[in-house]
Order: sequence, then structure tokens, then C-alpha cells
Amino acid sequence: MEYNTFLLKYAEIGVKGKNRYLFEDALVRQIRYSLARAKGEFKVHKSQGRIFASCEGEFDFDEVVDKLQHVFGLVGICPVLVRPRGDYEQLKQDVVAYMKEEYPDGNFTFKCFARRGDKNYPVPSPQMNMDFGEAILDAIPTSRVDVHDPQITVTVEVRENIYIYSRIIPGPGGMPVGTAGKAMLLLSGGIDSPVAGYMIGKRGVKIEAVYFHAPPYTSDRAKQKVIDLAKIVSAYTGPINLHIINFTDIQLYIYEKCPHDQLTIIMRRYMMRIAEMIANKTGCLGLITGESIGQVASQTMQSLAVTNEVCEMPVFRPCIGMDKQEIVDISEKIDSYETSILPYEDCCTIFVAKHPVTKPVLKAIRLSETHLEEKIDEMIQTCLDTDEEILVSTHMKEE
Repeated sequence: MEYNTFLLKYAEIGVKGKNRYLFEDALVRQIRYSLARAKGEFKVHKSQGRIFASCEGEFDFDEVVDKLQHVFGLVGICPVLVRPRGDYEQLKQDVVAYMKEEYPDGNFTFKCFARRGDKNYPVPSPQMNMDFGEAILDAIPTSRVDVHDPQITVTVEVRENIYIYSRIIPGPGGMPVGTAGKAMLLLSGGIDSPVAGYMIGKRGVKIEAVYFHAPPYTSDRAKQKVIDLAKIVSAYTGPINLHIINFTDIQLYIYEKCPHDQLTIIMRRYMMRIAEMIANKTGCLGLITGESIGQVASQTMQSLAVTNEVCEMPVFRPCIGMDKQEIVDISEKIDSYETSILPYEDCCTIFVAKHPVTKPVLKAIRLSETHLEEKIDEMIQTCLDTDEEILVSTHMKEE
């Protein structure tokens, strides 16, 4: 049995009241963007609180499902059998044919769930449930009705057409991208920051990203690794404008002028400053980092407080309460893990002190930063002036 139509379900959007159409329209746009990368020509439209995607020609079912599972806002992807409204007896035969095709062994418990989106349809929902159930039992004697805990719920929705389905393939959930503003992700080559971008993107936030590159101490392979990670995240969030900042001179200057046990904290503070400047310039409303309390020296409570002090805009840390395995589990789910663990160093790991301070004192850090006053503003401006921007998306050709 061929399915060329998918009923696409959302959850949170349904409680948005008078603004719901704005979220629905954003979701439709994201579905269209995602399906544009799949084989086939798809039509996506809204109908009475439902979203449908259909293809008239050939398409790859598994590919389409995969693309839809990358669309934030969708909680269910239902392949549906579409039948025209007509003879009621024919509809019962269609329901039976559907069940035989989908569950050929016939050994299952089920219930029927009929819905009339069009109340002018002459048969009420309870009657349809009884009629469809009776037809299935007669045609498939090994099946049994269980209205409390069925293995299969066959749904029949009566609208401009009739839609029959029983499978609900889970979607990623969340809110459509772009419905909650824009934020700047500090993206490194590690495991945590792509997960952080994914999680904030899931709440409807449009993502931009900044990567601090340190040639020749970091290679072009490390840079490409970050671009690849941005591409993986962009499969969920849509295109990401990636800012690549040459941070070498600032790192060397800090290394020369500041106590080495404070290197990581001071470097991190200047990364946050530069990221916030770019964020303000590009209309972002916050910063995103992959920090998790206690994971490394720069992520103790004291270190986070000192790092945060340089920022005026909010800093979102969705991984803050997770342990490493929880973060790894999400990275594996979104297929970023294998790229994250490639052995190409980023700029942070190269300039790490042997014994970094774990409980920095803000007054001491500020005092150390006074040693940088002669050149640091000029260096920051050079970083901003030489910002390399790359629009990263799943449409990019492989390097």
C-alpha cells in the first residue's frame, strides 16, 4: 500500500490561542525547507488545525520521514491512506484493506478512533467506531478489540477527504525555528556546544554561531570540523551564519601578560566579549554555550560567575545541569558525536595551563586584565574586522 501523504502533528502550538496561526505558518515554512532537500515535489498545506504534506510523484519514504524528524515543532508523522468521500460501505472496505495490508499476520488488539472534522458527514463518530470495528473483526477473526490498551489504534478522520492511519512516527517536538528570536552560539569542536545549539534551537530560537580559530596552533581540519558540526545542527535549525574569528594574537597576548593559571578564564571572558559584540551587531538576543557545572576548571560555579560578568545580554546554558553521558546521548541522537570526537584540537585546549585556577576571584582577574590594556581593544577590533562569515546549511557541498 503506497502512502503519498503525511499528516503532521504538533503539540505546544495548539495552545497558542489567537497567535497560533503565526506558529503554524512558521512550522509550514520549516517543513517546506526540510522537504526541499528530499527527492520529489511536495505540497504542504494547513487544513482545520492539521498540516499535510503530499507528493504526487515518486519519493523515498524513509528519506522523507528522516527530513521530517528534523523539523522542530512536529511531534507526530503519520503516513495516511487518503480516500475520497463517497460510499460508506466502500469506506469500511478501505479500512479493512488498510488493516490487512499494514498488519498481515492478523494477530493484534485494536480500537477504532473516528473523527469528523466535517460535522455534516452523515455518520456520527461513535457509529463509525462500531462499524469499522465490526468490519475488521469479521474480516480478520484473529484480531481482538481492546479499547483500554490496544496494540493498534486505527484513526479515520473525515475532512475534505478521508484519512486513514495507525502509525505515528515520533518527531523531535519543540517549537518552530524562528518563533523565539535569535541567539549566538559559541561553537567549538567539542561535544557540548552542538548539543546546546540543538536544544536552544528546539525552543524556536534561530541560531547564529561564532568559532574562535587559532592558526597555526589549530589546523584547517579543526576549522572544517566546526563547519561540519554547524552543518549537522543546521539540519534541525535551518541555515546557520557561522562567524570564524582569528583569536591567535589575543591568546598569545594573554599568554604573555597574564598569570598562566588564569589563562582559560581570561581567554573565555574575551571570547564572551567578542561574541556579544557580534551578537549585538546581528540582532541576537542572547548567547548560548555548552557549559556544564563542574565539568572542567572553567565551568565551576566560581568560574562561570567570573566569565558571566563581562556579558550584558543573557547567556543560555541548556547543558548546565547535565552530566557528560547525558550530553553524549543527545549528541549521538543528533549525529554530532562522531564528528565532535575527531582528534583536531580547538584553541581552548592548546592554551590550557597545567594547573588552572578553579575558584577564580573576580577582583584578581580584573587586575590581571589591566596588563592587557595597551593593545587589547585594537586586537578585538581586528578580530571583528577580519570576521570570516560562512552560511552553513545542509545544502552545502561536501568538502
